[in-house]
Amino acid sequence: MRETPEEFEELQALLDSSLSRSTPHLRSIVSTERTLTAGQLTRVLTGMCTLSLATVTAKGEPRVSGVDGHFLHGRWHFGTARDAAKARHLAVRPAASAAHMRGEDLGVFTHGEVEILNPRGGEPAAGWPELLSYLKDLYGENAFDWDEDVVYYRLRPHWMTAYAPDAAKLTANAPA
Repeated sequence: MRETPEEFEELQALLDSSLSRSTPHLRSIVSTERTLTAGQLTRVLTGMCTLSLATVTAKGEPRVSGVDGHFLHGRWHFGTARDAAKARHLAVRPAASAAHMRGEDLGVFTHGEVEILNPRGGEPAAGWPELLSYLKDLYGENAFDWDEDVVYYRLRPHWMTAYAPDAAKLTANAPA
């Protein structure tokens, strides 16, 4: 957990407002009894979490693929090869959706816009040095040419919800 008190407050406000703006159908599934607080969510989303990432082609066709997701500072961070189709999609259409699911125990669904953290030839975004250090610790210093091979994004959510039918079970072994 790397979140500041302000980031916890912002994440909790996002979770609350997203659920309140959801359809009656979704609220019948993701009720206040079957969701997580910001604190619980950051405790269970540690390390690498596989995301299903949805982007859109120029023709408006959806595309979904898997990425390594990292939930840090109340936001999803993920990367891909600079020449990947999803990188081309996000360069011109930064809207994206991400889902992280663990069987029937957890579902985290996020919609928002991405921000490029390490643009080629440009100024890195705020937070990139910290994320790069985290990634190098996780994957290895020489796993990639971090400047040329990969592009990393931060998904700035405008909607996020977390489904967890048994929060106590899910958080029982999570870091405190």
